[in-house]
Amino acid sequence: MENNKIGFIGSGNMASSIIGGLISNSAQYTIYASDPDSEKLSNLNTKYGVLPCASNDELVNNVDVVVLSVKPQVMQDILSSLKQAYSKTRPVIISIAAGIRCQQILNWLESDSAPCIRVMPNTPALVQTGASGLFALNTSLPQKKLAENIMNAVGLTVWLDDESLIDSVTAVSGSGPAYFFYLMEAIYNAAIKNGLCETVANKLTLQTALGAAKLAMNSEVDFKTLRQRVTSPGGTTEAAINKLKEHNFSELVENAVTQAVIRSKELSRDK
Repeated sequence: MENNKIGFIGSGNMASSIIGGLISNSAQYTIYASDPDSEKLSNLNTKYGVLPCASNDELVNNVDVVVLSVKPQVMQDILSSLKQAYSKTRPVIISIAAGIRCQQILNWLESDSAPCIRVMPNTPALVQTGASGLFALNTSLPQKKLAENIMNAVGLTVWLDDESLIDSVTAVSGSGPAYFFYLMEAIYNAAIKNGLCETVANKLTLQTALGAAKLAMNSEVDFKTLRQRVTSPGGTTEAAINKLKEHNFSELVENAVTQAVIRSKELSRDK
């Protein structure tokens, strides 16, 4: 499926990042966008050659894929107003809106057989190192591959067989960057408390986080083995790890992620 036409309804940070990733990868796509903010559309046109649309109907009439990158609270109004235009062209729907289920999208479009793909991306997609979980409904293999290629432009993708697992993806990778930032914040503050200046503490914290992630990604062993390799018996690392174990660090993290899953389910039910 070459030279596909992709339309973005909404041109915020995530949409701009995906568009930028597609352009930087020299993908053969014609990209359209619609947004109430004409300045955003003008910027996308200038920077990436995106074709601005005067309305969402105009966009739907011209594309093979529609990426819904709007706030969840306005999704119903947007899709309800698109029912007539969508029924004529039936492009693939890709939604990156949190908490909106595929069946809700089909209901608002009044199209039970609409090809719909729900995506849970995360903020590192803004720098092309994102992680996205995808679930597909009523889609063909070429349509799934196209959605995968679009999201691969900003990081890695994983497919889910059960839409309910989107809540787990939300808790692990969607919210996950904040967990790592919180840990980095704590390490940074501890470094300063133990005598390092802010500049040195910041540089060491950032580089250590980056190095640990790259080392893990390039390793064939699991996280536990990597940790054990750094932890010499009776050494400084073991002293730190033992203190974390003393305060049930692993259990605390597990409970935190589980709470995020619970909250994700609650938010989804509320919509």
